[in-house]
Amino acid sequence: MTKVNNTISNKVNTRNCSLTILQNIFEDKAYTNIALDKFFDSHKDLAKIDRSFITRIVEGSVEHVITIDYIINQFSKTKTTKMKKTILNILRLSVYQIKYMDKVPVSAICNEAVKLAKKRKFGNLSGFVNGVLRNIARNINDIKYPDEQKDKISYLSVKYSFPKWLVSMWLKYYDYDTVKQLCSNSNKMVSTSIRCNNTIANVEELESILEKDNVKVEKGALISYALRISGYNNIRSLEAFDKGMFSVQDESSMLVGHIANIPKNSLVVDICAAPGGKTTHCAEILNNTGCVISRDIYPKKLKLIEQNVNRLHLNDTVKIEQYNALELDENLIQKVDVLITDVPCSGLGIIRKKPDIKYNITKEGISDLIKLQRDILKVAYQYVKIGGTLMYSTCTVNPEENIENIKWFLKEYPFELVDISKYLPEDLIQNEEGYIQLLPGIHDTDGFFIAKLRRVDK
Repeated sequence: MTKVNNTISNKVNTRNCSLTILQNIFEDKAYTNIALDKFFDSHKDLAKIDRSFITRIVEGSVEHVITIDYIINQFSKTKTTKMKKTILNILRLSVYQIKYMDKVPVSAICNEAVKLAKKRKFGNLSGFVNGVLRNIARNINDIKYPDEQKDKISYLSVKYSFPKWLVSMWLKYYDYDTVKQLCSNSNKMVSTSIRCNNTIANVEELESILEKDNVKVEKGALISYALRISGYNNIRSLEAFDKGMFSVQDESSMLVGHIANIPKNSLVVDICAAPGGKTTHCAEILNNTGCVISRDIYPKKLKLIEQNVNRLHLNDTVKIEQYNALELDENLIQKVDVLITDVPCSGLGIIRKKPDIKYNITKEGISDLIKLQRDILKVAYQYVKIGGTLMYSTCTVNPEENIENIKWFLKEYPFELVDISKYLPEDLIQNEEGYIQLLPGIHDTDGFFIAKLRRVDK
């Protein structure tokens, strides 16, 4: 269970704040991270402990909503599909606390839920809320879940809060134990992975400055210039962040630039670049030589890239352009040394950071994405010069978006897979076919796919 300090300040009703954000997520279909950021941006005076409490309740209620609704339905005569939305969300955030936050007294949870119902003008249902929650609290250790042996799909769906169709899809590609690890790991809290900007500071200097700001710092697992941090309030307020000494990036994503092994003075093109993690990494590797052309189709995303490039002091290396990856740029044909194609994907490898993904993605949506990925490759491969490199990556664990795309691509276009074993840490083993698939729960990273291809003369 999650250990949470329950010393909440008296300045703000944190549960009421959490309810407001949950309504924005469940009723208005806002993304969790965006809803939280928007709320905190308008409540900048919130204490660190309040922000942490609100974040944990909101993220946890979203992460576990299928499990939570299953529990509610066992103890409520009115099923979740028939409840008033406000009452349902009060129950959700309260059940999350009962089940997953063992330092929060049950009496406080129930009393605060009753107050919330009254505050939101549902006083006539406060008794219902109190009764359901106290009944759940008395029986929380005796919840009957689907039988794992008789119905594995239902068990994983309810136990780890994943849609059944998604569990079924994963079971087509991976064995049961692997899928179970994928599901269980996707609900775990993780520290923030950061990449040291070696053009400004080394890892030791960065670590020292972060520790002066009372940030907990650990070494990365895969990359020598990666660190993992926790215990901070607002990352943007850190001195090292303001000075451009690091970027937030998962180590799996860092492997793209690392494996690319970009020579100095190269022309690098990142065709789907926002928010700019791989763009800035490539620029740091070039270290004031060569050029990185960083492209995206949306002005708002280009602004994010620009902000990151400016903060990291990489303006002399990076050229930002608005461009549709589906349109051929004849000026770049066979001019590019390294092409970064981190294509739009289902995001099924980053659920632990963006839990909304598992509820919002659909089979039809994945099919559309696969078509888009291939359409982008049909155009973009033409930029790579003979002997040049194409890096293909996604943050998903779905083979149809990953190795199946690579197999299709190799049949259609003049490329070959490149041995990447010498660029991998010792505890990562390259697949025999020349790519790597990282899996949450198996590897200590996000779920991520990387393939390195070389253009050949045919």
